[in-house]
Amino acid sequence: QVQLVESGGGSVQSGGSLRLSCAASRYIYCMGWFRQAPGKEREGVATINTAGITSYADSVKGRFTISRDNAKKTLSLQMNSLKPEDTAMYYCAATGGMRCRDRKTSDFDYWGQGTQVTVSS
Repeated sequence: QVQLVESGGGSVQSGGSLRLSCAASRYIYCMGWFRQAPGKEREGVATINTAGITSYADSVKGRFTISRDNAKKTLSLQMNSLKPEDTAMYYCAATGGMRCRDRKTSDFDYWGQGTQVTVSS
């Protein structure tokens, strides 16, 4: 089992920045950030494996940066140039499986409780 605890959500105006963090209870191969807006399916935002290989959704490329500290077992998401359409509940997720770059919710086994991000125009 892996416990994941997110922090760092909040409210910001369009164009602003936020940084999300996730603490994991143990080292695990693949970690990522997902988000779910009201009435929409959960979608993969970004993932990263232990080698530092990353994958981003097209909607966030160039604005969001995912990173991890393997020694500290932490995951971060730096979000810049935020837009109202980025408003959602953001979830930290992890898996020991090899499927990391596809950002599919079904490939991830462990989930945090989520942190709300709200971007106003």
